[in-house]
Amino acid sequence: MASIVLTNVDKIYAGGVKAVNGLNLEIKDGEFMVLVGPSGCGKSTALRMIAGLEDISGGEIAIGDKVVNHLPPKDRDIAMVFQNYALYPHMTVEENLAFGLKLRKMPKAEIQQRVQDAAKMLGLETYLKRKPAALSGGQRQRVAMGRAIVREPQAFLMDEPLSNLDAKLRVSMRASLNQMHERLGVTTVYVTHDQVEAMTLGDRVCVLRDGLLQQVDTPQNLFDRPVNLFVAGFMGSPSMNFVNAELVRDGGAAVAFAGYKLPIPESTFTEKPGLDQYIGKKLILGIRPSDFEDAASAGAHADNGWATLSAKAEVTEELGSEINVLFLIDAPPVEHKDTVAAADTGDDEEATLPLAGDKSLWTARVNARSHVRHGQTIDLVVDTHNLHFFDPASGLAVGHPANVGR
Repeated sequence: MASIVLTNVDKIYAGGVKAVNGLNLEIKDGEFMVLVGPSGCGKSTALRMIAGLEDISGGEIAIGDKVVNHLPPKDRDIAMVFQNYALYPHMTVEENLAFGLKLRKMPKAEIQQRVQDAAKMLGLETYLKRKPAALSGGQRQRVAMGRAIVREPQAFLMDEPLSNLDAKLRVSMRASLNQMHERLGVTTVYVTHDQVEAMTLGDRVCVLRDGLLQQVDTPQNLFDRPVNLFVAGFMGSPSMNFVNAELVRDGGAAVAFAGYKLPIPESTFTEKPGLDQYIGKKLILGIRPSDFEDAASAGAHADNGWATLSAKAEVTEELGSEINVLFLIDAPPVEHKDTVAAADTGDDEEATLPLAGDKSLWTARVNARSHVRHGQTIDLVVDTHNLHFFDPASGLAVGHPANVGR
């Protein structure tokens, strides 16, 4: 096992395109680090540079105590798992698992032991004599992971290994990956554009955009304390609701937007240094869907510093354990380069619904006990302790420790 340290790493392609720009990242020994961001953000390029599959244009990469800038992949003591499995179709599962070890001239008994151990860990014991064509997608991906495990490398590098699997299988494979990391404790660098995958797998998550590092933190901190509009909009599903708003003093402090006025607790000004300087000014307000609740089913919460706003449910998505209520507010969507970039889902479809007029579509996630249906008016309560504020010019989160003094 080993730490992986990237120092001022650049990747510049022909034509001067910077795929990775001055990346500084320290992945601790035994850590599960996830690189996440929209398509084209440089996450796969960064992974491939760690692996030695891409040359770096500048900076330094160290694995353990060794600078590996000029070492070929085979000498870096890493194992890669790809999106497309890359199994040998003419070999059985057992032969696929053993192949890399045979090339290293490892003793037969040790190869046998490692293959058996990996097969047992991944639930592949009954499939060892089958060829890949006779396996499901999930089983093939487990074989690909097994092939990495038997190597006992210093680090695993995984490039979107679950993206070819269906949604239900992805969930169970995430659990398998978590268990595998718990058991092996091997340093793992994992690339995905799926922020749910990033949140559930990573000890820490590194958010990239256009080759630039935005924020590295625990999944919970990225969710609770995003450093800027881009991270706020990218992390979390459904994504954060944004609106141009004004901070006002009306007795106490409040934030006004689209005909609503939400009181701001005094504690917020302590937690977010510099927020008081925006009183009487415009800023961008962000509210997570999960910080809403149906007033009718919120009970005691509604009296505990939560503010109420009334809305008409345009669409309701019943998810069993909760309901997403989509409603319009009388304010144009926030048009900021950061929110536009964060909405890039990596799919070909449009990320947002086209809307008539200059209204914004917001999402509130409420308890399934709510009986709200589309077309009905609902009183929503908002947890005002969890409001997010962003500078409209820079897009930086107001009061975030990384931004204080910037």
